[in-house]
Amino acid sequence: MQKLTNKEEEIMKILWRLDKAFVKEVMAELKEEKPHYNTLSTIIRNLEDKGYVGHTAFGNTHQYYPIVKKESYRSHFVTKAMGEYFNNSYKNLVSYFAKEEKISVEELKEIINQIEDK
Repeated sequence: MQKLTNKEEEIMKILWRLDKAFVKEVMAELKEEKPHYNTLSTIIRNLEDKGYVGHTAFGNTHQYYPIVKKESYRSHFVTKAMGEYFNNSYKNLVSYFAKEEKISVEELKEIINQIEDK
């Protein structure tokens, strides 16, 4: 699975949310720095070339839909980050967030409760 650029990820998030869309519908969902229509169309075709997106043709226009599920993409890259940055250790991951004060004691307790309840 190829890594996506930031703009490609932004487009994929829109397609995951909409389930299927024409380029103009994706354009309408973009919040900041809207690219030119042709640029956006090229980005979406690149996503198709990478195997993330498929399309249904309606005459000269295409309706695009995600092929790769959001959960699959997230799982792949979280697993990769775990290996590259945290030595495949969830303990190291959680410790990192605790040291950076990105997770509270209450949230850690919730995680422990979820683990114990399984």
